[in-house]
Amino acid sequence: MPFELVIVKIGSVMPVPLPVILLVVTLAARAAGMVVPALDSWHDALRIGLAAVYLLAASGRAVPRVRHALERMVPPGLPRPDLLVAGTGILEAAGAIGLLVPATASAAAVCLGLLTLAMTPANISAARRGLELGGKPVTPVGRRLVEQALYVGACAAVVWLPY
Repeated sequence: MPFELVIVKIGSVMPVPLPVILLVVTLAARAAGMVVPALDSWHDALRIGLAAVYLLAASGRAVPRVRHALERMVPPGLPRPDLLVAGTGILEAAGAIGLLVPATASAAAVCLGLLTLAMTPANISAARRGLELGGKPVTPVGRRLVEQALYVGACAAVVWLPY
């Protein structure tokens, strides 16, 4: 039987869409709640799922090719796309970490929801300008708006779902 080395190419186009990651990680965390008391609620599972999504999104800033593509997504009238992309990555990572701490989860969810809303115009602008990310067109506007609504709704659920 031949041995085949599988290499994961960091910075390639996301092989699994973020909404799928949100669903799978949330369900896995909820299943883990059967044996891990700290995850024994949908609230806690959703916090873990959202943290995975925002950490993954933030991690793209560390890959030069992805970072440069994200910088091109910044609407032309805004100054210093490099700082805006780095800043949003830092905020996404900080918010994801905040989601993992029960005492800060609600505040982190509010901040991530607002950040997601604030970045929506850049995503719409990128789609309208026909930009590409990893050699593929960015997410079309309609699908992007549905995804953004999913993330904002998940953030709201973290704030309002009972523990």
